[in-house]
Amino acid sequence: MPLKPYSEAGLGQEWIKSSYSTDEGPDCVEVAATPARILVRDSKRPQGPRLTLAPTAWAAFLPHASDH
Repeated sequence: MPLKPYSEAGLGQEWIKSSYSTDEGPDCVEVAATPARILVRDSKRPQGPRLTLAPTAWAAFLPHASDH
C-alpha cells in the first residue's frame, strides 16, 4: 500500500495515510511516528481517540496487515 504524507498544522506530527484515500472522502486509518511510539487514528475523527503502540509492536503487526 503506497503512503503519502498528511500533515496536521500545529501539532508537529506528520500523519501518514494511504494514497488510496481521496480528499473528498478521507475514510482511512492514519499513522504518525515518533521515536518512542506509533500513533494510529481514524481520519474521520482526527481529534478522537488514538491507539499508541511501541515501534516493535507496529513492526510485528505490519506483515499481518499487508497480507489482507
